Amino acid sequence: MLTIGVDVGGTSVRAGVVDQHGEILETHRVPTPATGPELNAAIADTVRALADRYPVAGVGLAVAGFVSEDRRVVRFAPHLAWRHVAVADELAERLGLPVVLEHDANAAAVAEQRFGAAVGARVAALVAIGTGIGGALVIGGEVFRGAYGVAPELGHLRVVPDGRPCSCGKRGCWERYCSGTALAATAVELRREAGEPVLVEPTGVDVAHAAEAGDPLALRAVADLARWLGEGLALVADVYDPEFVVIAGGVSDSAHLFLDAAREHYAQAVTGAGHRPLARIAVAHYGDSAAMIGSAALAREHVLTEAPHLT
Repeated sequence: MLTIGVDVGGTSVRAGVVDQHGEILETHRVPTPATGPELNAAIADTVRALADRYPVAGVGLAVAGFVSEDRRVVRFAPHLAWRHVAVADELAERLGLPVVLEHDANAAAVAEQRFGAAVGARVAALVAIGTGIGGALVIGGEVFRGAYGVAPELGHLRVVPDGRPCSCGKRGCWERYCSGTALAATAVELRREAGEPVLVEPTGVDVAHAAEAGDPLALRAVADLARWLGEGLALVADVYDPEFVVIAGGVSDSAHLFLDAAREHYAQAVTGAGHRPLARIAVAHYGDSAAMIGSAALAREHVLTEAPHLT
């Protein structure tokens, strides 16, 4: 059975036809429109461009935002125009196909647990490190969404009381110390502490590139990120005890700079250190295609649940 996974991002809408093995057969991409109706139309057009060429049975949408527990409504998506919109039902009516929604981190975790880095893991956590931190948990093959569909918000675990301000309104959230944004902020702090002027605010990518080149200050900033990644993973392990942790997101492209150190920090910080099995920690296999592949897999499962005679 073929299904279509759609990764609905703030910049682009990317759809792909995916088979039962997680292989992408073809993709189609369009820019993300600014309004809700235009966004619905763009997704429908993108799906039709593929559905006209392949016999697809359903559609999964991966969205960076809060999705209702029944996976029909987008409650809030900070980079998209939807606010309490019954997206799944509206698109199903347009397309004449079953449509299911999922948080993009959840969808990525499904792809990695079904087909990728964490294949077969009983309890798999995904930590997507980019501008902030996205989190997901798959237990026994099922996505853990919490009571109201918004769990787990790992990036907003408070790791530093009265620490750096976060866009969520709190201070000291994990993503303020472990993300691309955090990497840049740490580099600026270190430069100012050294009495050096900051003429241009760097990005996390800038800092990573400087670390690659051996810049001592950038290497200190990366080491700080590694420490906070390990500390945060220890918290995740204390609560969920995962068998496998997948590190995803744009910052994972530089994982060779920090992942070994993060593993060491995690092993030291976890409760019962030295007396319990540790989670395996690895970089995501599918990169920025994971949400598309995972949402297509969830669409397939949704179709089979509704019509089990299909294969």
